[in-house]
Amino acid sequence: MSRIFVLGSGAWGTALALTLHRRGGHQVSLWAHSPEFAQEILSAGENTQFLPGFPIPAQVAVTGDSAAVAQAEIVVSVIPSEFLRSAFARLGPHLHAGQIVLSATKGVEDRTFLRMTEVIADSLPSSAALVPQSLVPGSSVPAIGALSGPSFALEVAQGQPTALTVAYRERSVAARIQREFSSENLRLYTSTDVTGVELGGALKNIIAIASGIAAGIGLGHNSSAALITRGIAEITRLAVACGARRETLAGLSGVGDVVLTCTGSLSRNRTVGQALGQGRKLPEILESLGGKVAEGVLTTRAALGLARKHGVEMPITEQMEFILNEGKDPREAIRALMLRPGKDEH
Repeated sequence: MSRIFVLGSGAWGTALALTLHRRGGHQVSLWAHSPEFAQEILSAGENTQFLPGFPIPAQVAVTGDSAAVAQAEIVVSVIPSEFLRSAFARLGPHLHAGQIVLSATKGVEDRTFLRMTEVIADSLPSSAALVPQSLVPGSSVPAIGALSGPSFALEVAQGQPTALTVAYRERSVAARIQREFSSENLRLYTSTDVTGVELGGALKNIIAIASGIAAGIGLGHNSSAALITRGIAEITRLAVACGARRETLAGLSGVGDVVLTCTGSLSRNRTVGQALGQGRKLPEILESLGGKVAEGVLTTRAALGLARKHGVEMPITEQMEFILNEGKDPREAIRALMLRPGKDEH
């Protein structure tokens, strides 16, 4: 039996806590950002704000106590990217060597251009955290890896079959997570390509916004297929430039996640894009999400900064940045993409 602590009581964190509980064989805790929100969940018996309709069993401990994380063997981080650094500044003193940290947040930090495992490592109170994805012998920090792939929280909570990728530099750590998490509803594949798994999951949200914009404008299947395919191409270019393996981006955490978020009606990023394509303003759209996060909105600028750092061209991402942060008309952005100089496909 493992003691598993899920950090973040949004829809995805709650869904993971529920599926790990249903699997059996674990003591599962769900950490909320405040004691007040933890009490709200406990009083209602479910997460009415982010995942209503799914009772949380009494065996799943819900807490807002940061010190409680010290008791965990496996820590699953599902904290939104914009709050991740500050959260781990609070949690870091309670983490220790021998623990395993698994990041299930999909994003790139603004200004630093760090992936989520790198943000976690950078937030821990030890210089050894500069090697984030390995459990270094003698290190005072945990092993840190990533979980990603095509997964809507609602469907995971419903128990629908889902396949994901778990990545650590150390195969033995990834294999342990695979054993501990796998069930008839959740199938995990292992990888040592932490960079590729993280960037695939983060960057696909940008392409999902673009796909939603195309739908909102009223464009058809031809346009959607072109955006998805060329989106995968630019995601792969950047990930490989950052040290990822190309084949990772052809897997669950790359193509699989892109297809899901670009076509599925449950995708918040696609929903944001569709509303933009219909002429609504971004602040109003984000307000309508009711506290839920569309990570692609924040990731777009960070992804462009990372691309410039590595000298990688990302035309779709660039146009999304113009729309999101400079108010460019979505139709003009599509036109700009179509009128770019001709290229060889590969």
